[in-house]
Amino acid sequence: MSIPAASIEVPDRVRHLAAGAALTPVWRNAIGGLTFRTDDGRYIKWGPHDPEATMRDEAERMRWARTWITVPDVIAQGQDEAHEWLVTAALPGHSAVDPCWASSPETAVRAVGLGLRALHDALPVAECPWTWSPDERIANAAVRGTTVPTDLHEAPSIDRLVVCHGDACLPNTLLDDDGRPLAHVDLAALGVADRWADIAVGAMSTLWNFGPGWEDTLIAAYGVDPDRTRLEYYRRLWNAT
Repeated sequence: MSIPAASIEVPDRVRHLAAGAALTPVWRNAIGGLTFRTDDGRYIKWGPHDPEATMRDEAERMRWARTWITVPDVIAQGQDEAHEWLVTAALPGHSAVDPCWASSPETAVRAVGLGLRALHDALPVAECPWTWSPDERIANAAVRGTTVPTDLHEAPSIDRLVVCHGDACLPNTLLDDDGRPLAHVDLAALGVADRWADIAVGAMSTLWNFGPGWEDTLIAAYGVDPDRTRLEYYRRLWNAT
């Protein structure tokens, strides 16, 4: 994951979707997908088809979740034989890993923990049409040709079933100017699972973005004591699938 250079070549599809708006590149993902911000208040995501979660998945989940939580409004979504794209309305916030939080990581980390708890408390499990269980994730990995270690096939007992974000890394929570959780993005894997599937990934991502020492801060802000067994399992499952 990286911020692309301002001089990056803009794909033709993105220029068409921009419809004359000026474009600023803001993100490149691990499979070559690009995200651009327009000067008229939109974000355009474009990239190769992702075998793990599609932009169609993301659009469907955002349209569902917006009844209960703040997520970007979906403006357009589509695909062709090689690529897919998603256009959403910009929200008035900054990612929890935006440079503006570099000098106050505790504010950002606590906000992500609070925001994740609010998401789990708000989204109704009984009404969610998707799941994100370990069995499903392991089966999907097998379809992609990935072998998951045998000891991960038996998950810990369920602590609390919630609608999980599915990619609760720090960049996917937006904060307002006062450092409070504002919205969630990148919901392509949203589905019902044990809450520790999200907590483990959120806590682990503090290492990637702010270095060691912040994992338990996020967990405390979420409002639980660290469960080392579930944290270890769901971190390993994330890395394996």
